[in-house]
Amino acid sequence: MANFSPALLGYGALLLLLATCFATRAEQVRLGIAAAALLVLPVAVIHSQLGYGLLLLAILVVNGVLATRGRLRDAAIRFSPEEQTLRTLHLADLGAASVRRLIDQGHWISAKRGEVLIRENQAAPSLFYLAEGRALIQRDGTEVGTLTDGALIGEATVLDGAHATGTVTLTTNARLWFVPAAALRAYLAANRDIAAALHQGFARALRGKLASANTRIADMPPLS
Repeated sequence: MANFSPALLGYGALLLLLATCFATRAEQVRLGIAAAALLVLPVAVIHSQLGYGLLLLAILVVNGVLATRGRLRDAAIRFSPEEQTLRTLHLADLGAASVRRLIDQGHWISAKRGEVLIRENQAAPSLFYLAEGRALIQRDGTEVGTLTDGALIGEATVLDGAHATGTVTLTTNARLWFVPAAALRAYLAANRDIAAALHQGFARALRGKLASANTRIADMPPLS
């Protein structure tokens, strides 16, 4: 301890602040700032810097209280079983309050077999989440894939309005959550933090579809 340098606490606080830059939730940012202030506070005490110490203490208390209040607020939010599954699969980077607001932008419906959700060479009308059921993906009339429980539909194009590369048709009766494309884009434009986290969820969904497609291709018999 004789060789301990208070400067190490300062470096630790800076590293914490650097890590906080990558946080996706407001509560995580506040906790990171509070932890950084807590690390530097002993330095102010050691050097008898009363003003700095009081300022650091205020930063610690304010951010700690706000982070705790956010966690308590999130703990009071309730989700139905199908909403919780949607949250776990695709919205894990968002806090409970943000997930609640996003889900409330859309609607839950029961759809019948044969209904077309997205048409090839047309903009996706909505973002869909397939809670229960199956769907077929066709391109130029040829089957190129299937979707099952838990899949997102339209995430590749719904945000930029690009035309879909395939037609998605329900092959069973289904339970769906959907949010119209225009409403989703307007909501995300006003909530940039939610947009960033949603992009990460979309990227994971696309990687999962790519992996399934590669498996499907690998299982196909060789051409003779």
